[in-house]
Amino acid sequence: MIHELRIYSVLPGRMPAMLRRFETRTLKIWDRIGIRQIGFWTTVIGPSHLELVYMLEWDSLAERDRLWNAFATDPEWLEAWAESERDGVIVGKVANTILKPTSFSALQ
Repeated sequence: MIHELRIYSVLPGRMPAMLRRFETRTLKIWDRIGIRQIGFWTTVIGPSHLELVYMLEWDSLAERDRLWNAFATDPEWLEAWAESERDGVIVGKVANTILKPTSFSALQ
């Protein structure tokens, strides 16, 4: 099992659109495709209050590549993305890290 940590630096004023896109569109598409989320967080105290942080769980890098590619090319996702960015770009930067748990990690 591996985990993927993604941190989105959201542009000023666009966090409501980012959260709405995940809550109303993205997560339904992920469920259909089989992408498993561990959780989502917004930054309360830290370098920036304009961060959306989330973690995904994968059986392997091969599964991640297959499902992420299916998501990236999914017609429903492409429509949702375009619709949500009609009023402007939402994300300025994405940081992405693949994590492997240690033998003593509570989350395997």
